[in-house]
Amino acid sequence: MVLAGGGFRFGYYLGMHAAAVDAGREPDLLLATCGGAVAGAIIRNLPDSAARKAWLASPQMYEFFRGLRSSPQATPLRALAGIALRRMNGARAARIPDLFNDYLFEIPPALPLPPEPAPTPEPALAIVGGRLLFGPDEAGQLRQGRAIYRVTLFGDERIAALAAGQPSAIGRDGWTDAVAHDLATDTTMPLADAARISIADVVYFRCQSAGGADYTGGAIDLFPIELARCLARHVSIEMKQSYDQQTAIPALRAVFGIDANARLRHVHGQPADVWIDTSDVSQALRGTGVQKRIAWRANRVQLVAPATYERYVADVDAQWQYGYRRAREAYALAAQGSSPAMRNTTRHNKATA
Repeated sequence: MVLAGGGFRFGYYLGMHAAAVDAGREPDLLLATCGGAVAGAIIRNLPDSAARKAWLASPQMYEFFRGLRSSPQATPLRALAGIALRRMNGARAARIPDLFNDYLFEIPPALPLPPEPAPTPEPALAIVGGRLLFGPDEAGQLRQGRAIYRVTLFGDERIAALAAGQPSAIGRDGWTDAVAHDLATDTTMPLADAARISIADVVYFRCQSAGGADYTGGAIDLFPIELARCLARHVSIEMKQSYDQQTAIPALRAVFGIDANARLRHVHGQPADVWIDTSDVSQALRGTGVQKRIAWRANRVQLVAPATYERYVADVDAQWQYGYRRAREAYALAAQGSSPAMRNTTRHNKATA
Protein backbone atom coordinates (compact mmCIF):
# COMPACT_ATOMS: atom_id res chain seq x y z
CA MET A 1 0.00 0.00 0.00
CA VAL A 2 1.34 3.40 -1.04
CA LEU A 3 0.79 6.13 1.58
CA ALA A 4 1.32 9.12 -0.69
CA GLY A 5 1.51 12.34 1.27
CA GLY A 6 -1.66 13.69 2.82
CA GLY A 7 -0.10 16.64 4.63
CA PHE A 8 -0.95 16.45 8.33
CA ARG A 9 -4.05 14.31 7.75
CA PHE A 10 -2.29 11.20 9.07
CA GLY A 11 -5.58 9.73 10.27
CA TYR A 12 -7.03 8.84 6.91
CA TYR A 13 -4.10 6.53 6.15
CA LEU A 14 -4.78 4.62 9.36
CA GLY A 15 -8.38 4.24 8.21
CA MET A 16 -7.29 3.07 4.75
CA HIS A 17 -5.05 0.44 6.28
CA ALA A 18 -7.79 -0.74 8.66
CA ALA A 19 -10.14 -1.20 5.70
CA ALA A 20 -7.50 -3.28 3.89
CA VAL A 21 -7.19 -5.49 6.97
CA ASP A 22 -10.97 -5.92 7.19
CA ALA A 23 -11.11 -6.77 3.48
CA GLY A 24 -8.58 -9.56 4.00
CA ARG A 25 -5.94 -7.66 1.97
CA GLU A 26 -3.62 -6.45 4.72
CA PRO A 27 -0.46 -5.12 3.01
CA ASP A 28 2.86 -6.64 4.02
CA LEU A 29 4.71 -3.55 2.76
CA LEU A 30 3.93 0.13 3.20
CA LEU A 31 5.64 2.57 0.80
CA ALA A 32 5.35 6.00 2.39
CA THR A 33 6.03 9.59 1.39
CA CYS A 34 5.65 12.85 3.36
CA GLY A 35 2.89 12.59 5.97
CA GLY A 36 2.34 8.99 5.01
CA ALA A 37 5.69 8.21 6.65
CA VAL A 38 4.33 9.11 10.10
CA ALA A 39 1.18 7.05 9.50
CA GLY A 40 3.34 4.16 8.27
CA ALA A 41 5.52 4.28 11.39
CA ILE A 42 2.44 4.19 13.64
CA ILE A 43 1.01 1.22 11.71
CA ARG A 44 4.32 -0.64 11.76
CA ASN A 45 4.99 -0.19 15.46
CA LEU A 46 1.55 -0.92 16.93
CA PRO A 47 -0.36 -4.23 16.79
CA ASP A 48 -3.88 -3.34 15.68
CA SER A 49 -6.12 -0.64 14.23
CA ALA A 50 -7.53 0.45 17.59
CA ALA A 51 -4.09 0.99 19.13
CA ARG A 52 -2.94 2.92 16.05
CA LYS A 53 -5.92 5.24 16.07
CA ALA A 54 -5.55 5.78 19.82
CA TRP A 55 -1.89 6.75 19.39
CA LEU A 56 -2.69 9.34 16.75
CA ALA A 57 -5.47 10.70 19.00
CA SER A 58 -3.16 10.84 22.02
CA PRO A 59 -2.22 14.00 23.95
CA GLN A 60 1.43 13.68 22.86
CA MET A 61 0.46 13.82 19.17
CA TYR A 62 -1.77 16.81 19.86
CA GLU A 63 1.12 18.57 21.59
CA PHE A 64 3.34 17.82 18.59
CA PHE A 65 0.92 19.67 16.30
CA ARG A 66 0.61 22.51 18.82
CA GLY A 67 4.40 22.77 18.73
CA LEU A 68 4.58 23.74 15.05
CA ARG A 69 6.09 27.22 14.93
CA SER A 70 6.58 29.91 12.31
CA SER A 71 10.16 30.57 11.24
CA PRO A 72 11.60 34.10 11.35
CA GLN A 73 11.07 34.25 7.57
CA ALA A 74 7.32 33.48 7.79
CA THR A 75 6.00 37.01 7.40
CA PRO A 76 2.94 37.43 5.15
CA LEU A 77 4.62 39.86 2.76
CA ARG A 78 7.68 37.67 2.36
CA ALA A 79 5.54 34.57 1.80
CA LEU A 80 3.37 36.35 -0.76
CA ALA A 81 6.42 37.76 -2.52
CA GLY A 82 7.89 34.25 -2.74
CA ILE A 83 4.68 32.94 -4.32
CA ALA A 84 4.63 35.80 -6.83
CA LEU A 85 8.28 35.36 -7.81
CA ARG A 86 7.88 31.61 -8.33
CA ARG A 87 4.77 32.14 -10.45
CA MET A 88 6.50 34.70 -12.66
CA ASN A 89 9.63 32.59 -13.09
CA GLY A 90 8.77 29.60 -15.24
CA ALA A 91 12.29 28.17 -15.22
CA ARG A 92 12.68 24.59 -13.95
CA ALA A 93 15.10 24.59 -11.01
CA ALA A 94 17.37 27.05 -12.81
CA ARG A 95 19.19 27.88 -9.58
CA ILE A 96 20.12 25.78 -6.58
CA PRO A 97 17.48 26.56 -3.93
CA ASP A 98 18.29 27.53 -0.37
CA LEU A 99 16.54 24.69 1.44
CA PHE A 100 18.59 25.46 4.54
CA ASN A 101 17.18 28.94 5.19
CA ASP A 102 14.17 29.56 2.93
CA TYR A 103 11.26 27.93 4.77
CA LEU A 104 8.15 28.95 6.71
CA PHE A 105 7.77 26.63 9.69
CA GLU A 106 9.73 24.76 12.35
CA ILE A 107 9.04 21.09 13.14
CA PRO A 108 9.17 20.29 16.89
CA PRO A 109 12.40 18.50 17.81
CA ALA A 110 10.72 15.26 18.93
CA LEU A 111 8.49 13.30 16.55
CA PRO A 112 6.26 11.25 18.91
CA LEU A 113 6.29 7.82 17.29
CA PRO A 114 5.43 4.58 19.10
CA PRO A 115 8.49 2.67 20.35
CA GLU A 116 9.72 0.01 17.99
CA PRO A 117 8.86 -3.50 19.22
CA ALA A 118 11.26 -6.42 19.00
CA PRO A 119 11.59 -8.45 16.89
CA THR A 120 11.11 -6.25 13.83
CA PRO A 121 7.35 -5.86 13.35
CA GLU A 122 5.16 -6.29 10.29
CA PRO A 123 4.31 -4.78 7.92
CA ALA A 124 7.60 -3.74 6.37
CA LEU A 125 7.96 0.00 5.88
CA ALA A 126 9.83 1.86 3.14
CA ILE A 127 10.08 5.66 3.27
CA VAL A 128 10.98 8.04 0.43
CA GLY A 129 13.21 11.09 0.85
CA GLY A 130 15.58 13.10 -1.31
CA ARG A 131 19.27 13.47 -0.54
CA LEU A 132 20.74 16.88 -1.35
CA LEU A 133 23.78 16.77 -3.61
CA PHE A 134 24.73 20.33 -2.71
CA GLY A 135 25.65 22.30 0.38
CA PRO A 136 24.39 25.58 1.83
CA ASP A 137 27.28 27.50 0.30
CA GLU A 138 26.00 26.63 -3.22
CA ALA A 139 22.50 28.07 -2.75
CA GLY A 140 21.63 30.59 -5.43
CA GLN A 141 24.16 29.34 -7.95
CA LEU A 142 23.04 28.42 -11.48
CA ARG A 143 22.36 24.69 -11.65
CA GLN A 144 23.34 24.36 -15.34
CA GLY A 145 21.83 20.91 -15.84
CA ARG A 146 23.47 19.37 -12.79
CA ALA A 147 21.55 16.76 -10.77
CA ILE A 148 21.21 18.18 -7.27
CA TYR A 149 19.01 15.50 -5.63
CA ARG A 150 19.02 11.73 -5.35
CA VAL A 151 15.79 9.92 -4.45
CA THR A 152 16.58 7.76 -1.41
CA LEU A 153 14.58 4.79 -0.12
CA PHE A 154 14.88 4.08 3.60
CA GLY A 155 14.06 0.52 4.66
CA ASP A 156 15.38 -2.84 5.74
CA GLU A 157 17.72 -5.20 3.89
CA ARG A 158 14.90 -7.01 2.09
CA ILE A 159 13.50 -3.75 0.75
CA ALA A 160 16.98 -2.68 -0.34
CA ALA A 161 17.45 -6.00 -2.15
CA LEU A 162 14.11 -5.66 -3.96
CA ALA A 163 14.99 -2.09 -5.01
CA ALA A 164 18.59 -2.90 -6.01
CA GLY A 165 19.37 -1.68 -9.50
CA GLN A 166 16.07 0.15 -9.89
CA PRO A 167 16.27 3.66 -11.34
CA SER A 168 14.59 6.77 -10.00
CA ALA A 169 11.53 7.22 -12.20
CA ILE A 170 11.56 10.97 -11.50
CA GLY A 171 15.15 11.32 -12.68
CA ARG A 172 15.24 8.72 -15.42
CA ASP A 173 11.93 9.19 -17.24
CA GLY A 174 12.35 12.80 -18.27
CA TRP A 175 10.40 14.53 -15.53
CA THR A 176 13.40 16.60 -14.47
CA ASP A 177 17.17 16.64 -14.90
CA ALA A 178 17.58 18.05 -11.38
CA VAL A 179 17.18 14.52 -9.93
CA ALA A 180 19.80 11.80 -10.42
CA HIS A 181 18.81 8.76 -12.51
CA ASP A 182 19.83 6.22 -9.88
CA LEU A 183 17.83 5.32 -6.79
CA ALA A 184 19.75 5.15 -3.50
CA THR A 185 18.81 2.85 -0.61
CA ASP A 186 19.64 3.25 3.07
CA THR A 187 19.17 0.43 5.60
CA THR A 188 20.78 2.22 8.55
CA MET A 189 18.68 5.37 8.97
CA PRO A 190 16.65 5.26 12.22
CA LEU A 191 12.91 5.18 11.61
CA ALA A 192 12.26 8.48 13.40
CA ASP A 193 14.88 10.24 11.27
CA ALA A 194 13.52 8.73 8.04
CA ALA A 195 9.99 9.85 8.90
CA ARG A 196 11.18 13.32 9.84
CA ILE A 197 13.09 13.57 6.56
CA SER A 198 10.06 12.56 4.52
CA ILE A 199 7.72 15.16 6.04
CA ALA A 200 10.19 18.01 5.40
CA ASP A 201 8.32 19.53 2.47
CA VAL A 202 10.14 22.28 0.59
CA VAL A 203 9.01 25.85 1.26
CA TYR A 204 7.21 24.66 4.41
CA PHE A 205 10.14 23.16 6.35
CA ARG A 206 13.92 23.26 6.49
CA CYS A 207 15.80 20.36 4.94
CA GLN A 208 16.73 17.71 7.52
CA SER A 209 20.23 16.64 8.50
CA ALA A 210 20.81 13.00 9.50
CA GLY A 211 23.60 10.48 9.18
CA GLY A 212 26.07 13.06 7.89
CA ALA A 213 23.92 14.19 4.96
CA ASP A 214 21.10 16.63 4.22
CA TYR A 215 17.70 15.61 2.89
CA THR A 216 14.49 17.07 1.57
CA GLY A 217 11.08 15.44 1.85
CA GLY A 218 9.09 12.76 0.08
CA ALA A 219 7.52 15.34 -2.25
CA ILE A 220 10.47 14.65 -4.53
CA ASP A 221 8.53 11.53 -5.65
CA LEU A 222 5.15 11.82 -3.97
CA PHE A 223 3.43 9.07 -5.99
CA PRO A 224 6.11 6.37 -6.46
CA ILE A 225 3.97 3.92 -8.42
CA GLU A 226 6.88 2.55 -10.47
CA LEU A 227 8.81 1.82 -7.29
CA ALA A 228 5.75 0.20 -5.70
CA ARG A 229 5.38 -2.18 -8.64
CA CYS A 230 9.01 -3.26 -8.39
CA LEU A 231 8.66 -3.93 -4.65
CA ALA A 232 5.35 -5.84 -4.65
CA ARG A 233 3.08 -8.02 -6.75
CA HIS A 234 -0.13 -6.27 -5.60
CA VAL A 235 -0.34 -2.47 -5.29
CA SER A 236 -2.97 -0.26 -3.65
CA ILE A 237 -2.62 3.48 -4.27
CA GLU A 238 -4.75 6.62 -4.18
CA MET A 239 -6.36 8.74 -6.83
CA LYS A 240 -5.19 12.16 -5.68
CA GLN A 241 -6.45 15.70 -6.02
CA SER A 242 -4.44 17.97 -8.27
CA TYR A 243 -1.77 20.31 -6.97
CA ASP A 244 -2.72 23.96 -6.57
CA GLN A 245 -1.73 25.74 -9.77
CA GLN A 246 -1.00 29.06 -8.06
CA THR A 247 1.23 27.96 -5.18
CA ALA A 248 2.31 24.31 -5.21
CA ILE A 249 3.04 23.94 -8.93
CA PRO A 250 5.42 26.95 -9.12
CA ALA A 251 7.17 25.87 -5.90
CA LEU A 252 7.83 22.30 -7.07
CA ARG A 253 8.90 23.56 -10.49
CA ALA A 254 11.37 26.02 -8.93
CA VAL A 255 12.86 23.50 -6.47
CA PHE A 256 12.72 20.15 -8.29
CA GLY A 257 12.08 21.16 -11.90
CA ILE A 258 8.97 18.95 -11.95
CA ASP A 259 5.59 19.62 -13.56
CA ALA A 260 3.80 17.95 -10.66
CA ASN A 261 0.34 17.79 -12.22
CA ALA A 262 1.71 16.27 -15.43
CA ARG A 263 3.38 13.66 -13.23
CA LEU A 264 0.10 13.08 -11.36
CA ARG A 265 -1.85 12.58 -14.59
CA HIS A 266 0.76 10.05 -15.68
CA VAL A 267 0.53 8.17 -12.37
CA HIS A 268 -3.26 7.99 -12.63
CA GLY A 269 -2.84 6.35 -16.03
CA GLN A 270 -0.60 3.55 -14.72
CA PRO A 271 -1.81 0.05 -13.73
CA ALA A 272 -2.55 -0.69 -10.07
CA ASP A 273 -4.59 -3.41 -8.40
CA VAL A 274 -6.64 -1.14 -6.12
CA TRP A 275 -7.31 2.55 -6.69
CA ILE A 276 -8.54 4.37 -3.57
CA ASP A 277 -10.29 7.63 -4.43
CA THR A 278 -9.21 10.43 -2.10
CA SER A 279 -9.40 13.13 -4.76
CA ASP A 280 -12.04 14.98 -2.73
CA VAL A 281 -10.10 14.96 0.56
CA SER A 282 -9.83 18.75 0.81
CA GLN A 283 -13.59 19.16 0.50
CA ALA A 284 -14.52 16.15 2.64
CA LEU A 285 -12.14 17.08 5.47
CA ARG A 286 -12.30 20.86 5.15
CA GLY A 287 -11.72 22.53 8.50
CA THR A 288 -10.22 19.49 10.22
CA GLY A 289 -6.69 19.11 11.52
CA VAL A 290 -3.86 21.63 11.20
CA GLN A 291 -4.79 24.81 9.32
CA LYS A 292 -2.63 27.46 7.69
CA ARG A 293 -3.57 31.06 8.44
CA ILE A 294 -2.18 34.58 8.26
CA ALA A 295 -2.04 36.40 11.60
CA TRP A 296 -1.69 39.97 10.38
CA ARG A 297 -1.29 41.54 13.82
CA ALA A 298 1.51 39.12 14.70
CA ASN A 299 2.96 39.52 11.17
CA ARG A 300 3.18 35.75 10.79
CA VAL A 301 2.01 32.94 8.56
CA GLN A 302 1.08 30.18 10.99
CA LEU A 303 0.18 26.50 11.16
CA VAL A 304 -2.57 26.19 13.75
CA ALA A 305 -3.66 23.01 15.52
CA PRO A 306 -7.29 22.47 16.61
CA ALA A 307 -8.19 24.81 19.47
CA THR A 308 -8.89 22.05 22.00
CA TYR A 309 -7.77 18.48 22.53
CA GLU A 310 -11.39 17.32 22.24
CA ARG A 311 -11.66 18.94 18.81
CA TYR A 312 -8.39 17.31 17.80
CA VAL A 313 -9.69 13.85 18.76
CA ALA A 314 -12.87 14.47 16.75
CA ASP A 315 -10.78 15.52 13.74
CA VAL A 316 -8.67 12.35 13.96
CA ASP A 317 -11.87 10.30 13.97
CA ALA A 318 -13.23 12.18 10.94
CA GLN A 319 -10.00 11.54 9.04
CA TRP A 320 -9.94 7.86 10.04
CA GLN A 321 -13.57 7.33 9.00
CA TYR A 322 -12.97 9.05 5.65
CA GLY A 323 -9.98 6.85 4.84
CA TYR A 324 -11.82 3.71 5.95
CA ARG A 325 -14.88 4.45 3.78
CA ARG A 326 -12.86 5.26 0.70
CA ALA A 327 -10.63 2.18 1.00
CA ARG A 328 -13.54 -0.14 1.86
CA GLU A 329 -15.25 1.04 -1.33
CA ALA A 330 -12.08 0.50 -3.36
CA TYR A 331 -11.42 -3.04 -2.11
CA ALA A 332 -15.04 -4.05 -2.70
CA LEU A 333 -14.93 -2.76 -6.27
CA ALA A 334 -11.52 -4.34 -6.90
CA ALA A 335 -12.98 -7.72 -5.91
CA GLN A 336 -15.47 -7.20 -8.75
CA GLY A 337 -12.72 -6.21 -11.18
CA SER A 338 -13.43 -2.47 -11.22
CA SER A 339 -12.34 0.81 -9.64
CA PRO A 340 -14.25 3.79 -8.21
CA ALA A 341 -14.87 6.80 -10.38
CA MET A 342 -12.73 9.76 -9.37
CA ARG A 343 -14.95 12.19 -7.47
CA ASN A 344 -12.87 15.30 -8.12
CA THR A 345 -11.61 15.02 -11.68
CA THR A 346 -10.07 18.09 -13.28
CA ARG A 347 -7.89 18.64 -16.30
CA HIS A 348 -4.95 18.76 -13.91
CA ASN A 349 -5.37 15.25 -12.48
CA LYS A 350 -7.24 13.36 -15.22
CA ALA A 351 -5.31 10.23 -16.21
CA THR A 352 -3.12 10.21 -19.31
CA ALA A 353 -1.97 7.08 -21.07
